[in-house]
Amino acid sequence: MNMLRPSILIIDDDADLSEMLQKYLEGEGFAVQAEQDGVAGLQRAQGGCDAVILDVMMPGMSGIEVLRNLREASSVPILMLTAKGDQVDRVIGLELGADDYVAKPFYPREVVARLRAVLRRNRPPTSEQASLSSGKLELHTGARKVTWDGRLLELTATEFSMLHILLLSGESVATKDDLSLKVLGRKREVYDRSVDVHMSNLRLKMQRASNSSVAIETIRGIGYRLLVNSETKQS
Repeated sequence: MNMLRPSILIIDDDADLSEMLQKYLEGEGFAVQAEQDGVAGLQRAQGGCDAVILDVMMPGMSGIEVLRNLREASSVPILMLTAKGDQVDRVIGLELGADDYVAKPFYPREVVARLRAVLRRNRPPTSEQASLSSGKLELHTGARKVTWDGRLLELTATEFSMLHILLLSGESVATKDDLSLKVLGRKREVYDRSVDVHMSNLRLKMQRASNSSVAIETIRGIGYRLLVNSETKQS
């Protein structure tokens, strides 16, 4: 990632909105390219960029299809643009691995704030431990990688950050409010399920990788706690 001028790809069929957003982001110090077609956007995203701003509603290849295809081979941070009040698209997008969303219509400065938050998740922290472990589970902040019993786990930037906080919390509960502030970079709203969906994705990946030796306990109405059993389980 270019720390001084991160490269951003906008994929949105609304040419006027894309142009406005591109100019605003460039004024904020980003290097920006735009595609108005899902197929072309997917191809450009696969070529490499620091983050993608992806509209959900597009003709031809929809944003959801672009997201699904992109997540098969890339963990690039993805910020979705969704219709106001459309909870279904938001949840589907987050379940497929999007990092966050902004509802249309939006203020450009809100997009910048969310974008900077997702980019921060891809940078290793400088003031905390370089690595954390619990039994056979190891998280390396500098390399941005997680392993179970030496095997690499494929996590998105947001899932990595969620797991990082769970490990730092130890036996304490990581609250949803704290996870939203520290990982998503915003105060959690009452009906915002973003933390829950990201945690559900992380829980499933950890269970599969560890043969259920790693569990994420839900503390109803409060948050989550990581439980690790390092004894080898028989398949």
